[in-house]
Amino acid sequence: MLYWSAAFFLIALLAGLLGFGGIESGAVDIAKVLFFLFIVLFIISAILSLFRRGSR
Repeated sequence: MLYWSAAFFLIALLAGLLGFGGIESGAVDIAKVLFFLFIVLFIISAILSLFRRGSR
């Protein structure tokens, strides 16, 4: 998922350099959503792994 957010970020940068405003804003929005989703999933997996280690 982090790969996809980085890919959409690069698409947004390229579109911004070439002057495609609509494509740039769409790619930035997708990259933001994927990045925050990745962060949330990372936090959830970190918390769950702490609970698993504590129960042993």
